[in-house]
Amino acid sequence: MARYIGPVCRFCRREGQKLFLKGDRCFSEKCAYDRRAYIPGQHGPTHKGKLSEFGTQLREKQKVKRVYGVLERQFRNTFKKALKTRGVTSEIFFRNLELRADNVIFRMGFARSRNEARQIVRHAHVLVNGKSVNIPSMRLNIGDVVSVVEKKKSLGSVKLAGELYNKRAPLSWFEVDHEKATGKILSHPTRDDIHLNVRERLIVELYSK
Repeated sequence: MARYIGPVCRFCRREGQKLFLKGDRCFSEKCAYDRRAYIPGQHGPTHKGKLSEFGTQLREKQKVKRVYGVLERQFRNTFKKALKTRGVTSEIFFRNLELRADNVIFRMGFARSRNEARQIVRHAHVLVNGKSVNIPSMRLNIGDVVSVVEKKKSLGSVKLAGELYNKRAPLSWFEVDHEKATGKILSHPTRDDIHLNVRERLIVELYSK
């Protein structure tokens, strides 16, 4: 399956805000956005162009894509599924993104970033309801119990991820026990649970054209 393997710090600079794509590095003095908070490229520091309506919508879409680490086809398909589901499209769309296996692993503090969480899932180091899974895009449901396989619980990266988890605002839609490296989904995440500075209305407008 296709995936982006290039540099990601430039994404934060392009979107003009921290997207926290590199785990603990984003909280250190090495953060590229803190050092160079302007658009990457030859003309970045002096670029003052005004975005069109389409450009503004595109930037919001790109921001969400980069935060969750999905490519265009998968992102668009997730939106189409949300559009066919009864309810508020933007809320269902973000709920489906949040319930991806790789995102849940990240949210629960078993990985320092979504990219690391994706790798953990792909290497079959995660159990869902006691069964091994290796599909990062797998959608989890209320009541699902997520855990890290026994031999990986003592990994330094898992412990560091737990420390970073304590720096983030707590979320109520799941419970987690870092000593046992297990967590359980209690409810569907709401838009208020997603601390992301994005105008989802623009994404809906973009894909509704």
